[in-house]
Amino acid sequence: MEKTRVLFVCGQNSARSQMAEALLTHLAGDLYEAHSAGIEPAPLNELAVAVMVERGIDIAHQRTKLVDEAVAELAAKGLQFDVVITVCSKAAGLCPFVPGVAVTERWSFDDPGAILAEGASTTPEEQLAKVRAVRDDIEAALRAWIATRKRNKENA
Repeated sequence: MEKTRVLFVCGQNSARSQMAEALLTHLAGDLYEAHSAGIEPAPLNELAVAVMVERGIDIAHQRTKLVDEAVAELAAKGLQFDVVITVCSKAAGLCPFVPGVAVTERWSFDDPGAILAEGASTTPEEQLAKVRAVRDDIEAALRAWIATRKRNKENA
């Protein structure tokens, strides 16, 4: 059975989309081929890397990329994405056209980049707690999404 190819998109591809990609692979990599990209890629968010390590998932060596780059990488293999999920309001409004996509979903999660930018106004442990909450929200959304897609296939 061919895997469903999913592209997670956020503003910078530095945290939310990276966590979603890694979590979907971890939760259901046998069914889904997960990728991530951003509108304006920035370096990986160190807090996102740290909270994913807590789950036994290493994203430290992931590379941030533009949406067009992710699309081109798959196209070079003669493939395209089946699903695009934006994980922030910025990406929802600015996400470029992705050819061949049958389903586009718009999710929104707090921005770990903003949490990191708070810097001196919060302690490192408070910052980690906030990013853990984002990670957990993404995981809960993914678990529900996977379950819904499974039910829909069973009922089809």
